[in-house]
This record gives sequence, C-alpha cells and structure tokens, in this order.
Amino acid sequence: MKDMVINNITFERVPVKTHMITFGEDMIEIMKKYVLPQYQKGDFVAISEKVVSVCQNNVRHISDVKISWLAKFIVKGVKKYPNDVGFSMPEKMQTAIDISGYPRMILATILGGVGKLFGLHGIFWIVAGNRVSEIDGFNPDAMYPYNEYVALPPKDPKGTCEKIEKELGIPATIIDGNNINVEIISMSSNVPVDKKIAREILLDNPMGQNDELTPFILVRKK
Repeated sequence: MKDMVINNITFERVPVKTHMITFGEDMIEIMKKYVLPQYQKGDFVAISEKVVSVCQNNVRHISDVKISWLAKFIVKGVKKYPNDVGFSMPEKMQTAIDISGYPRMILATILGGVGKLFGLHGIFWIVAGNRVSEIDGFNPDAMYPYNEYVALPPKDPKGTCEKIEKELGIPATIIDGNNINVEIISMSSNVPVDKKIAREILLDNPMGQNDELTPFILVRKK
C-alpha cells in the first residue's frame, strides 16, 4: 500500500486482514487476534465504523425498510456518484428518515435546497442531525450478506476508542470512509495526530469498499 506524506512526514498504512466478521462478534477479541500481533509502539489503529456497528449488531436488514414518498422525493436531489451508492438508494434515505423523523427531514430538505441556491452545501445533513450521514450500507457491490444490511452510526464511538486503547494499549480512531469522502468519527486520548492529520492520512480510503476484509489499518510514522 502506498505511503502517505503529510507535512513532510511519511506515514505507512498497514492493512490488517481478518476473517469475514459477523454480526455481534467481540471486536476486542478480533483485534487481539489480528491487530495486536502487528502493532508497533507509536502506531495508531484506524477502524471502519461499519465493523464497529456490525460487532455491536447495530444494523438493519433491507427487508425491514418500508420506503416512503419522502425518501423517493429526497433521493431525486441527491448527488449521484459513479463509484459509490452514497444516499441515492431510497432504502438508505428511509433509514435516515426513520432515525431523524419526518418533520426534521422535511425541514432539512427545504433548508438544504435553499442553501444550494446560495452555493452552501451540507446544510441538509446538519439539520437532519442524529449522525445520519454516518449510515453505511445497502451497497449492491459489497459482499453477501453485508450488501443486504445497513450499518447504523456506531454506539458510543468515543467510549469504544477509549476502551480499545485501555485494554489493548493501541490508540484508536473510528472512521467513516467510502469512495466519496473520509471523516473521523472519534479518537482515543493518545492518538499521536489530530483529527485533521488523521483524516488526511486516510483520505484515499485504504480499507477499500468491497471484499478486501481489511477493516483495520495500522498507521505508522516512518
């Protein structure tokens, strides 16, 4: 994997391959098996938010989603990407509606549309709130059975990162990464870089989006 150079500092990204993690598995035990043997002092680990939600069993099957008129309407105005499903699927947007509620999502749609007229983007997600932008899944290109599930925003991401650092001694960050963008969801106390640098190190989404089975990336300063 190609190194990333940020502010003249070279960072190596070491992908950690695992088995196909299933719903409700113990993430600490998974990391003991796969991440800990490759960890070196000074590293921090980047964790896919999707694997956190899968281990928390914080997911929803596509058969449980009943698409509304509002979901169909909103996705008409969603930006479409050639390399990522994003929120262009009504089922995924409906999941966001079910979390935030119809009144708030209607308001988000109105204010988001007004914002676009003035060149302001992202207002929809700010108004929608409830971390719905972190919803991940229903990707037809993903492995079975993940392609049939949506991963909801991880529960207590800060606490999860701190628990990993406390129990394994590995500073941790949870990221929301896809082929469109990468965002840092949370970090433990001793990650050696700030959120801005961590995001830049991982901006090319080195975990991948398909069958790579690398939900953990060890970041190592050279």
